[in-house]
Amino acid sequence: MGIRSAVVTALLAATLLAFAQPARANVGEQIILRCAHVESLSGFSQSAYNQALKELEADAEEYSPCAAQIHAAQRAAAAGAAGARGGAAAAGQSANQIAIAPTPSQRRAITHAEHAGSEPVKLDGRAIHPGVVHVDVASALSSLPTPLLVIIAFLLACALALAGGKLAKRVRDGRSD
Repeated sequence: MGIRSAVVTALLAATLLAFAQPARANVGEQIILRCAHVESLSGFSQSAYNQALKELEADAEEYSPCAAQIHAAQRAAAAGAAGARGGAAAAGQSANQIAIAPTPSQRRAITHAEHAGSEPVKLDGRAIHPGVVHVDVASALSSLPTPLLVIIAFLLACALALAGGKLAKRVRDGRSD
């Protein structure tokens, strides 16, 4: 009976170790999932944050604030803070809303623009007229998709053919009178 229970205990321990190892190895994935569910990212080691940043896919990195939130949690952990203070949402706000103080000349220009009303304002040496949108027809047409340009050209050709036919009929009708 002693050998049988030792074998069962050994198999049970091996099974538990097999499942416990991947759970520790996927700490990066755990951080990414917490970020996706807007949960706290605090309490992880620097290596765990680095692993999460490595595992973060390019699409998620580009289209979600997770990379910035993980970096913010990593900085908070490095600074010895008690976490990202409020979780991923607070970390995302601090990472996405970095205030950059305007220079004195920019402050004056902003103040002038606020009080100037509809008068033109000079920014970077150019006069900006409030409410005026400068449209460049060439750039507007070149930004349209080719199939749409083909349809527009076809409709214009049809309109010209129709107008030409009506004009020719008027000319013929005028001569027959």
